[in-house]
Amino acid sequence: MTKGEETRQFIIEKAAPIFNTKGIAATSMSDIMEATKLSKGSMYVHFENKDVLACAAVDHNMKVLSSKLQAELSQGKSATEQLYAYIDFFSNPINPPVTGGCPLLNFGTEADDTNPIVKEKVNTAIKHGQVLLTSIIEKGIADKEFDPNWNAAEFSTVLFAMLEGGHLMSRMSGNNDNMKTIEKTLKKIISKKLI
Repeated sequence: MTKGEETRQFIIEKAAPIFNTKGIAATSMSDIMEATKLSKGSMYVHFENKDVLACAAVDHNMKVLSSKLQAELSQGKSATEQLYAYIDFFSNPINPPVTGGCPLLNFGTEADDTNPIVKEKVNTAIKHGQVLLTSIIEKGIADKEFDPNWNAAEFSTVLFAMLEGGHLMSRMSGNNDNMKTIEKTLKKIISKKLI
């Protein structure tokens, strides 16, 4: 990495949790300057405007989330263990794996009517999440771990939506009680699909 690339990456890493916590609209370049201790001129050498930086921060937050999730899933030896690991990974919204909460929920809620570029990034990440879950279930079916009639794509949609909804409910209430109910329900459904 060149010095310029290192500085650009440094700015993104400092900006990402701020954007994910405060939101794109509420985050100012002054917030980023304060976090990085860089001048306005230095900031604009690397990012032509806040929107460009925000998109880079969204990408960074998604990458951090995906990397941490993959590390957890890699510990699972079976499809069941991987599904449980996926649920467990998202089961503590009050202390989330990414600073500020789930970037899909945070950026998706903010961008759905205001930022088509970020909206598409979030939509793509959601689709990747559903494909990942579907592939885990399909592997479990192929390995004769799960009921062969289980509709993997449908359950992936339900699981994903329940976890995101639980994340929102938990963040709003300030506790993980709702997510604990969702976690228990999802694991019960999975256990009933075991052969």
